Amino acid sequence: MAFGARILKTGLAVTLSLYLSALLHFTSPVGAAIAAIFAMQPSIYRSWRYFLDQIQTSTMGAVIALLGGMLLSNEPIAVGLVCILVIMISMKMNRADTIGLTLVTVISVMEASGQWEFALTRFLLTLTGIISAFVINIAVFPPQPRKQYIKQIENVFTGLSLLLRTAVSHEMKESVFRDEKKALESSIKSLEEKYGLFEEEQKQLRRAKYSQTRQLVVYKNLLSSLQKGFEVLEAVDRHYFQADRTEKTDELFDRHLEQLIKYHEHILLKFQEKLKPGSNDTDPLSEDNDRFLEKAIEGYNTERSGLLRLSVVAAAIYDYGYQLERLDRVADQILRMTGEDKENTSEPEELQG
Repeated sequence: MAFGARILKTGLAVTLSLYLSALLHFTSPVGAAIAAIFAMQPSIYRSWRYFLDQIQTSTMGAVIALLGGMLLSNEPIAVGLVCILVIMISMKMNRADTIGLTLVTVISVMEASGQWEFALTRFLLTLTGIISAFVINIAVFPPQPRKQYIKQIENVFTGLSLLLRTAVSHEMKESVFRDEKKALESSIKSLEEKYGLFEEEQKQLRRAKYSQTRQLVVYKNLLSSLQKGFEVLEAVDRHYFQADRTEKTDELFDRHLEQLIKYHEHILLKFQEKLKPGSNDTDPLSEDNDRFLEKAIEGYNTERSGLLRLSVVAAAIYDYGYQLERLDRVADQILRMTGEDKENTSEPEELQG
């Protein structure tokens, strides 16, 4: 696992929580450190939401734990029953992501067996940890998921390009191909999680700006293109080499994949504003992609199972090409709109999701 900003910030949040606990003369600062670890989030928006949600559930949990300690003492079965009750209430409140730290608060408070001063101290320790994580997340290397997303898109495409260019030709060692493919799959999942952050944030905005909506659609199309490319790798791995093929078939698939990769690369250059809108150094793909399925099976004389396997691969490649054409139209629209007056309020068809 690579050393990153979030790892550093978690350490700093723990340190800050321990210093604050010492400054406030808390006898056992471990609870604050645990809370700081739980509270570190990947975006400022999520940090703020977690801060608000955790205060609600931790307060609820502390109150129930205090009452439980007063009525039932701190017997293990009583602690377990209170934890079950708190989990059920948290789920009912749609605060499932705060359950872990809330239960830590509950157990700490129930240890007091109804002594509210001790319970209050435990609750304040939890708040100290949450606040420490929130402050560090904002003040130190604040999360910039959008910049990270674009950078990761470029890195993932580099890996995808290498694998697609060698998939049909089978030039890469099989063990290396498997490792690279697994790493690529992990990177795409990471992108999906980052996109989920953007989507979550936008859904919470009552009136999202048009530019924000447009940006979200761009991110979705960039991600979808990589996902479609990975689906091609999966199809090739599962079906292509199990079908009897001719040299002409290999050449057709390899040539079309090379063309699609160049097309994808060209589109990403457009998003980086290094090319003019509408410029294209590749052959138009619309007609060629529409006829690709037909070309792939034309004159293919073999058993039906082999024909079906090639058809699956060809369909995945066709779908990848179709997504690239859509992404290209979005890139052209974005470049034109950035050069036009911002008063243009009409939404292009490609940006309607």
